[in-house]
Amino acid sequence: MLRFAPLGLGLMTILFAHAAAAQGKPDTPPESASTPPVELKITKQDGKAVCAPAELRLPANSNVTINIISTSDSPVMLTSPNQFKNDQVLHHDGDLAHAASGDGYTVKQNGKGVLKLRTLAAGEQEYGCASVNNQKEVFRGKLILSPPSG
Repeated sequence: MLRFAPLGLGLMTILFAHAAAAQGKPDTPPESASTPPVELKITKQDGKAVCAPAELRLPANSNVTINIISTSDSPVMLTSPNQFKNDQVLHHDGDLAHAASGDGYTVKQNGKGVLKLRTLAAGEQEYGCASVNNQKEVFRGKLILSPPSG
């Protein structure tokens, strides 16, 4: 029985390596390899979370870093359909937690975090933020993904 142990161990190693590679992370190289970090600020105005800039411009199909800074006195949900799904996010750190819906991140009150992701193809879509204490009042901004220059 023990003489088959190395074979079983080798097979398990191959299966785990394949499963790790199949998590859905982008497998093509980014169109733009070096882009400066972008800052996204979250404030609270009249009980409503507000994100700035209202038009978040990023290069399409590129690895980008978003530095998130919140001065809101309550946690805020940051969302963007498909852009914040696990297969697009390369890394997150700080006061960020991935939302159960898979489409966003919760930023802790007065939190700071870093979100590294692969942007989607060129185009426009909504992004938003809402205080977890007032989810009816959603700030809606525009995520603009442009082809990288040079």
